[in-house]
Formats: sequence, structure tokens, C-alpha cells
Amino acid sequence: MGTAGSLGLIQDLDETFLVMNGDVLTTLDYSKLVAYHRKKNAVLTIAMHRKRVKIDLGVIETDSAGFLTEYIEKPEKPYLVSMGVYIYEPDVLKYIKPNIYLDFPDLVIRLMENGEKVAGYPCDDYWLDIGRHEDYNRAQNEYHKMKKRLLPNRKK
Repeated sequence: MGTAGSLGLIQDLDETFLVMNGDVLTTLDYSKLVAYHRKKNAVLTIAMHRKRVKIDLGVIETDSAGFLTEYIEKPEKPYLVSMGVYIYEPDVLKYIKPNIYLDFPDLVIRLMENGEKVAGYPCDDYWLDIGRHEDYNRAQNEYHKMKKRLLPNRKK
């Protein structure tokens, strides 16, 4: 049903709720995320992390005549990326039809096109997306090193 379509199966929800991807390892403080969401009076808040993307080649820009205007060797560019953690208001559910495929980016665009407030929560906490095999291996190693940070209130 897509990354947002399954939310169309929820019935009788009348409170703010959290949705997150199952392949995320983070020290994000969820209470701060919810407080930010409420302060912004948004229908949806997306937790964001800054990620630097490096191009391992020289990047060339040209004008319309084909002459170089810029040459940048192995540039790095920062982006704000979704952490896969979201705070929703129940009003969002009216934009999701039951049993119809809908991906999360399409839901976000639908909300914005309808004038709804979608907020981004900037977060510098530890975050790792575990979507690839090598990320999973990294997460296993880091989990053991960071167990006290990841589970601060857990008793032995």
C-alpha cells in the first residue's frame, strides 16, 4: 500500500501520533519532537538530519553555448534528509484513501498543495538508517558501543 497508504486503515484516531520506519537507529528525543510539532501547529512534522553527499568526480557546469562556467573538484553538498520519524495529526488521515497505494512523498506533496502546514524538525542527534546490508552491520557494532545512549532508562 506504499509508505503512507497503510495509514488509511486507521479508524477513530483523535490524538497526535508517531509513525517511524522500522530500520532506524537514533537517540532522537521524541518528547522534543512532539513539542516542536505542537509549537509549529503542523499537521505533519518530519524529523530531519543533515547529511553531506560527496560526488567523487569533478563536476562541470556549462553555459548554453557549451563553454565551461564552473569546474568543482569532488564537491560536497549538505542536504536535510528525512530520518524516517514523523509526528501526525489525525486530520492527515482525510488525505489518505483506504486500500489505495500512497507513498509518503506523495502524501507530503498532497498536504502542501492543500495548504496544510508540514514542518521539518532539525535534529543533530545520532541517527543511522539501516536500509542497506552494510548499514545493518554498522548498526550492530554501534548499538553495542552506544547502548547506554540508545536505551538510557533501561535497567540491566
